[in-house]
Amino acid sequence: MAKDPGGAEVHLDRAPLKYAGLAPWEIFLSEAQERMTVAVPPDSIDRFNALAAKHEVESTVLGSFTDSGRLECYYEGRCIAALDMDFLHDGVPRLRLRAEWRPPTTEPVTVRDDGDLIGDLHAVLGSLNVCSKETFVRMYDHEVLAQSVLKQFQGVEHDGPGDAGVIRPVPDSMRGVAISCGICPKYSDLDTYAMVACAVDEAVRNLVAVGAAPGAIAGLDNFCWPDPVESEKTPDGACKLGQLVRGCEALHDTCVAYGIPLISGKDSMKNDYKIGDTKISIPPTVLFTAAALLPDVSRVVSMDAKRAGDVVYLVGDTRDEMGGSEYLALRGELGSQPPQVDAPRFLERYRRLADAIAHGLVASCHDCSDGGLGPALAETAFAGELGMDIDLRPMGLENDAAALFSESAGRFVATVPAAQADAFERTMAGCDLVRLGVVIAEPELRLHGRRGRIGAAPLRELKEAWQRTLRW
Repeated sequence: MAKDPGGAEVHLDRAPLKYAGLAPWEIFLSEAQERMTVAVPPDSIDRFNALAAKHEVESTVLGSFTDSGRLECYYEGRCIAALDMDFLHDGVPRLRLRAEWRPPTTEPVTVRDDGDLIGDLHAVLGSLNVCSKETFVRMYDHEVLAQSVLKQFQGVEHDGPGDAGVIRPVPDSMRGVAISCGICPKYSDLDTYAMVACAVDEAVRNLVAVGAAPGAIAGLDNFCWPDPVESEKTPDGACKLGQLVRGCEALHDTCVAYGIPLISGKDSMKNDYKIGDTKISIPPTVLFTAAALLPDVSRVVSMDAKRAGDVVYLVGDTRDEMGGSEYLALRGELGSQPPQVDAPRFLERYRRLADAIAHGLVASCHDCSDGGLGPALAETAFAGELGMDIDLRPMGLENDAAALFSESAGRFVATVPAAQADAFERTMAGCDLVRLGVVIAEPELRLHGRRGRIGAAPLRELKEAWQRTLRW
């Protein structure tokens, strides 16, 4: 921050401490969290401190920016460190690395749909990336000042997987904030570009699913990576540094396409563990968090089906993008084609869906992510304790397994009151809308495919498969 003014004077003894007895160098170099440095004009400092006090935020004047050409640190009135600004910014040689990326050698996987697809649905719902994490979420305080409009878990029993949380920070205002996340490290085995693009898109979809409109979304990227230098080459020849460049390119391209400013971020680049000759590195991962302003929280929708007779739609097109999917992972296979994000095309779809929600045309909305369409349908049904009668044939795929378990991006399951179906279809015209079936009172998910009836799964069994894995 001091580079442009040309210097800074910092008084370390003024800094509030978590622990008594810290040495000056510890105060200066500590990486304690939840702190920010703010530059405030002198004539605004009183108003700034008053605003901070109003919101019970601790603020302390540590010093000032100068044009001395030095970063100067003081402790109890004595200068204990001074560093030339030119040396600080330009005096140390930069590390220059060469990155390369080669797509992994993979074999296309032939997915058959003549097996037990209902059993496959149970297995995918119970997989670690899909199953309920309720036990762990409820270990932590997630309700402050009764501001929540939509909580993490939704539906009749408050245990269905919500897409985004919504809070109303100001009690006498209907304005709100929606917050969501996207993460899909499994695609990194195929392409980190697809991984990051899908993480951004998932966070955006989760916001749109509750009613947020594109254009009012901000993002935060959190990179968790193996050391891109020390972990340069993996056994299959992939280059971690090259994967990092691919991921950064995807972050730029996708955020620019969606008009998302990155208001903050974090990187952790040494996520490796070594003992003896064994080294374990995490998959290259980006967790993308997104937040959106909502003009009227009374218009938000949750993910659970609401009433029998509502029409079930798939918003978005499904492609044979099984690479990195939960379905293939259960078979010990990777596949070759991860989901691709077509942000310009998805953007119009998201705008239309947000408009439909704002006009009260949508009863429920749930994004399709880990596991694909099958788990999204099951979650919508058992969260609302209402069944569904679903026909996959209008999707136009020749493989029912791909229809149920492809993880193509940009998709939602929406239920719409029958009286609003025509208006919803007009609003979504040209946006890859598929009418799949209807919500039913009977507590089961009925599936029909290209060869007729696939089967029917009781909701209690689907929910048990989803909850059992991590129920502690």
